Amino acid sequence: MNFKSLLSTLVFAICVGTSVAQNHNHQVVYQPPQYELEWTQAGVHPDRIVLNYGADASTTASITWRTSPKIEVAYAEIVKATAAPKFWRTSKRFKAKSTLLDGKLVKDAGLTSKYHSVTFSELEPNTLYAYRVGDGDHWSEWIQFKTASASNDKFSFLYVGDAQNYILELWSRLIRQGFQKAPDARFIVHAGDLISDAHSEVQWQEWFKAGSFIHGMIAGFPTPGNHEYEPLFEGQADSLEQLSIQWHPQFTLPENGPKGIEALKETTYYMDFQGVRMISLNSNEHKKEQAEWLKEILSNNPNKWTIVTFHHPLYSASDGRSNKEWRDLMKPIFDKFHVDLVLQGHDHTYARGHVAPKEYNLTSGINKMDQTGTMYVVSVSGGKMYKLDKEGWQKWGAEKDRDAENTQLVQIVTVDHDTVHFQSYTATGELYDAFDLIKNPKEPNTLVDRKNEGIAARYHHNTIDYFDKLPADIKKSILAKYKGFTIDKVSIRPDKNGGIYYDVDLESENEDIDTEIELKINEEGIVFEEEIDG
Repeated sequence: MNFKSLLSTLVFAICVGTSVAQNHNHQVVYQPPQYELEWTQAGVHPDRIVLNYGADASTTASITWRTSPKIEVAYAEIVKATAAPKFWRTSKRFKAKSTLLDGKLVKDAGLTSKYHSVTFSELEPNTLYAYRVGDGDHWSEWIQFKTASASNDKFSFLYVGDAQNYILELWSRLIRQGFQKAPDARFIVHAGDLISDAHSEVQWQEWFKAGSFIHGMIAGFPTPGNHEYEPLFEGQADSLEQLSIQWHPQFTLPENGPKGIEALKETTYYMDFQGVRMISLNSNEHKKEQAEWLKEILSNNPNKWTIVTFHHPLYSASDGRSNKEWRDLMKPIFDKFHVDLVLQGHDHTYARGHVAPKEYNLTSGINKMDQTGTMYVVSVSGGKMYKLDKEGWQKWGAEKDRDAENTQLVQIVTVDHDTVHFQSYTATGELYDAFDLIKNPKEPNTLVDRKNEGIAARYHHNTIDYFDKLPADIKKSILAKYKGFTIDKVSIRPDKNGGIYYDVDLESENEDIDTEIELKINEEGIVFEEEIDG
């Protein structure tokens, strides 16, 4: 039995076994609203079609898709694409591996669907192929993709941070802008938190609808974030969180990660693509085991460039965050093996920089103390925004070269032999940041900073307000009533009568007092609900 089938069987068994226990103990069983079921339910026609490359992207690619459980047998057909409309006459058909995913009792899921996957191997390098998927009667459209070249030809890929929130509403415009800017991009790096609630069928449906045909045409290279982990059932402790039940069925990724650690399959892996070793690390679990694996694959790396992606930043961009354990574990490895570029998410802001220089060679223009040449980037693509850490990266011995708040961004990374070109664009198509890394045979990379080519820096104070605000008179009365507290966050919510109310979080001005107050206030300024924590 293959891994995907085993996972599906285990999820089904867990669901069935737990449903009996939950019902026996009178616990709540998740019941999704009917409209959610109708919108997310799979049919007989293939949907959620995803392309992923194998470890060798020049010869291997996988297609994964979803149907209703009624479809018992599924197929994928593939052929070299030509301009003749009946190119399909010479296509080959392959039977899919099919797995049933029963999520009826899983929190935020509530559906049973069947997933199908086919891995095409022994493909020809640098070749345009067309494929379609179906059951023999119900077929997708023909979709084209190109295998990697066997040589180090120039290519581009997209990189996006957290989609997570307002996915269909706002991430859609961002990922489509990326496709518009780089229609020939070969793959997309998703740096974690693709959705907000790990097992949510609604949110995965939004993610697939927002990206539409892009997911099936440009290969995905996803790494899991903390929001891809959640307990399976309502009321379970956070310690029981598991990877999204949809992850393995809907992505077919290289299984070349640490041996013997089932939890890291298809989350920690690598792919070689035209002179680049692309590596995904899972920053959520089994970190030390990954460090040993990373040393192994970097010590035997024939590629000119090394790019690593994971979710939790080594150098956090947002206020109140630090990933010291992860940084202390991974930074020495990046230093030793000269990792070129690190692509991260999690912080819902933008920042990029490098190790702060302590010595500078005026003759060569190369920072001799930064023996890695590593550039670190944090970015966000969805609609959820945080505030930057005012102290920057200096407290960790690093230099931040460019940052932003309150801005959706998509990055285009172009690898051109001895140079990597990096460009970050806003959701409206404006260049925000840019730099080049130039490979030197025996020296650290040369950095060419091109941030001045972009638009002016964007922060909360000079962009449209992201955070909701209280009217001045209500704010004054609240602060007078709750002396010693400040307003931390305000959210405007709709009430059941068609009006609004204010959801307000207060925190103590005294750092030694760990007390928070949550208030609900109507439009007249009357507090109708109060909750004190601490």
